[in-house]
This record gives sequence, C-alpha cells and structure tokens, in this order.
Amino acid sequence: MTPDDYCQQKAAQSGSSFYYSFLFLPPQRRKAITALYAFCREVDDVVDETSDPSIARATLDWWRREVQKLLSGSPTHPVTQALGPHLSVFGLRGDHLLAVIDGMEMDLTQTRYLDYPALQRYCWHVASAVGVMSASIFGYSDERTLIYAEKLGLAFQLTNIIRDVGEDARRGRIYLPISELQQYQVSAADILNAQHSERFESLMRFQTERAQTLYDEAFALLPLADRRAQRPGLIMAAIYRTLLDEIQRDGFHVLQHKVSLTPLRKLWLAWKTWIRA
Repeated sequence: MTPDDYCQQKAAQSGSSFYYSFLFLPPQRRKAITALYAFCREVDDVVDETSDPSIARATLDWWRREVQKLLSGSPTHPVTQALGPHLSVFGLRGDHLLAVIDGMEMDLTQTRYLDYPALQRYCWHVASAVGVMSASIFGYSDERTLIYAEKLGLAFQLTNIIRDVGEDARRGRIYLPISELQQYQVSAADILNAQHSERFESLMRFQTERAQTLYDEAFALLPLADRRAQRPGLIMAAIYRTLLDEIQRDGFHVLQHKVSLTPLRKLWLAWKTWIRA
C-alpha cells in the first residue's frame, strides 16, 4: 500500500462530510487534501482511542517529532510521506500542523471552557488552522480568502460541537461555554446525564444561530475571484448547514443520539454545490 493509498483509505473509512467535499478536485489537490485530512484523523484518533492520557501525550509528542522530520524532508509515517510533496507546492506551514496537534492535546487537559473566547481559541487549533491549510490547497489569489477560511473553520467546529454534545458528554467533555450554560440555566449535570429540556433547546438554538451567522460572515469574506477554487469548502458548508437544519427539525435531541445525513444526500449536496458555485 502506497502512502497515498493509506491516506485515501483513512479518509474513506471515516465517512466524514469533509471527504465528500474534495471528491471533485483535480488529482494533485485531491491527494494533498486527502493527506492533510488523514493527518488530522491520525492525531485526533490518538486522543479519542487512547484511554491512558500519558500514552496519548507521548504519542502526540511522537507526531510533533514526525512533523519536524516532515519539514526536514525525512518523514517516516505514510501520512507524512504522502503530505511531504505538497508542502512547498501549496505553501503548507509546519506551525499550522503543530497547532492541530496542540489542539488535540487540549482535549487531554481541558474538558470545560469558561466562555466563548476560550472556546474560540480551542477551535482555532483544531479547525481554523486546518481551514487555512485547506484553502491553500484549494487555491487562492486574494489573502482575504484565508480570513474566510479561518472563520469557516470556526463555523465547522461549532457545528461539530452542536452535533456531538451527547457523544462528547459520554467522554466527560462539555465544549459549550460555562457562561452560556449559566445564561440558559442548563447545568453540566443535565448534559452529562442527557437531560433534555426546554432550557436546553433554547441553549442549542442559540448555538445554532451563532454557527449559521458565522457561515454567512465567512461567505461575505470570500472574494468572488476565489469562489470557484474554494468550492470544496462551500460543499462542506452546504452539508453542515443542512445538518444544522436537521438537528433543529429534530428538536435538538442531540443528547440521546447523533443526527447525521446519509452518504447519498451528502453526495447530492456536494454535486449540486460544485456545479452551482
């Protein structure tokens, strides 16, 4: 199995909305974004699939050393080997790759966020940095596109948080800011014990409206000249905004189950967005 094959398998197995967003890219860009996605999955899996925090930290440290090897031209892992040829071509930066690892490590040390600015800092590491790298791979001619990508990454991560409230709670994590839980009179115990209520629905409606506003703000920042190049991000936004609509239509019952779209519906949204953008 080649490094590219390894990354392709990693991406396809995930079933992620992100995977559908780059199906229509030309080969080189598709290989680059698939390798970047596989990198993100690898370091994310370290935290989600390792029960011992000390082993997880040691593994993340290994990945930091592997990024340094990648930057020096001597990667050893299939993911970094696949990513290597694309660094200079698309201007991918080592500090952004390391920022993603730092974000994953935050999940080992922090399970609550005091307020929205604190949550934004976390989201920058795990999503906005990835958004900037992705936009670089897709191609851009205007620096404002990177600002768009940073904000879009925040919107994506907030959508993930809304979708995964119950799943994260079962891991002992609550990403919804403490100050906002207090504002809507929802306790951490309510979330950890999957206690759905009208107060919880109001809280989630607020979270959803904020995410939708961020999508609108991101789109307003995207220069027209770069719109076609950035179609993969627009595809993922179409999928995620549809998911938010489904979550709201379901009454925000995200504590008990995870709302998702079928692969066929994701593919349809991807195709429709691609030809319209």
